[in-house]
Amino acid sequence: MPVEPGEVQVRAGTERDLQALTDLYNHYIRETCVTFDTEPFTAERRRPWLLSHPQDGPHRLLVAQEATKREKNPHNGSATPVGSATPALLGYATSSAFRPKAAYAPSVEVTVYCAPHAAGRGVGTQLYEALFAALADEDVHRAYAGITQPNEASTRLHTRFGFRHIGTFTEVGRKFDRYWDVAWYQKDLR
Repeated sequence: MPVEPGEVQVRAGTERDLQALTDLYNHYIRETCVTFDTEPFTAERRRPWLLSHPQDGPHRLLVAQEATKREKNPHNGSATPVGSATPALLGYATSSAFRPKAAYAPSVEVTVYCAPHAAGRGVGTQLYEALFAALADEDVHRAYAGITQPNEASTRLHTRFGFRHIGTFTEVGRKFDRYWDVAWYQKDLR
């Protein structure tokens, strides 16, 4: 059955995604306050971050892309991809170490970034559904998310997934010549 236009595929991120992931993140560095990184990354500088998210365990990297359209081969009935271009990255979600000390191991910090052209398509929702399903069998007790304020879309997404506001760090970061607050949200996973 052919994939309908606009369908989204969520899968584990891999090395082949590194440049697209870096480009997406650099957009948020240059254009927004949602990350407090201030200098864009090269793919090589971003590689350690990618490698800190294996395909199993509590620290995951999932990517969303347009689903590959497939056509049935009339000669042998197999499905083959249409076109040769790699589908565009629509976004990614991660669960990362919350803090480096051992006692924090059952806690993760989660985040989701969507490409500007994918906003409003439910990509963040699909990424978080897949991420929390992947974490269900892991030894993870709590998920935390820090949301630079204001960010109504991110706040709605996290609230929809059962996160609750637990506090706000006021004027904790300075970017674009102003101070920003970060609201912290927590989700119980067990």
